[in-house]
Amino acid sequence: MAALVVSDLHLDPANPGISAQFGGFLRALREVEALYVLGDLFEAWIGDDDPEPHHRETIAGLRAAADAGVALYFMHGNRDFLLGERFCRETGGDLLADPTVVTRYGRRVLMTHGDALCADDRPYQRLRAMVREPAWQSQFLALSVRQRQALAQEARAGSRAHTSTQAQMLMDVNADAVSNAFRTAGVDVIVHGHTHRPGSYEHEVDGRRRTRIVTGDWYAQGSVLRWDERGFELQALPRG
Repeated sequence: MAALVVSDLHLDPANPGISAQFGGFLRALREVEALYVLGDLFEAWIGDDDPEPHHRETIAGLRAAADAGVALYFMHGNRDFLLGERFCRETGGDLLADPTVVTRYGRRVLMTHGDALCADDRPYQRLRAMVREPAWQSQFLALSVRQRQALAQEARAGSRAHTSTQAQMLMDVNADAVSNAFRTAGVDVIVHGHTHRPGSYEHEVDGRRRTRIVTGDWYAQGSVLRWDERGFELQALPRG
């Protein structure tokens, strides 16, 4: 048996190929006891009453996986931080706090979306703090679906503009933030997404070698981390 970790699918009606691949991925799960989705499952999520048919198909696929015995765990990303209780009920999954320490196969692993580690991007960190305030979320969710959809479109355009003007180093993880995360959680392994820089990175913290594993996005191909008794394997999933 194994646990699988994915992130940054950015599912969007404008990119049906990603959704088709993820749907096939869900249907093909075998000997998998848990699937962790570490944020940005959707390109935009305006609330659990989102009527987008494309998203409803994904929810149905997740529900089928849960009904087949796969434990589903979701974490908020910077694009889908409004995933809530109704989404969890409909998919049969559970929402994890960011960050969360997960223990499996004799290992303790810190799982996080990863955006909080990008401490050098200060404008983004201010925005992140604001949109996670319960008062802000209540005000946003009180708007009509059409209003929220329009604001989400504006936010996506703003995000693209911000990304295009920021130095790449500012959008990657901050070394001190990573070290502090290892220390605070008391772990030797961190798994996260967000940066779209898949790979395994070694860090020396307080005289100990530690590992940070980054899952990739699904724009050109799938990316999944397999975790079992043998350890961790980051796999690319070519799109057929």
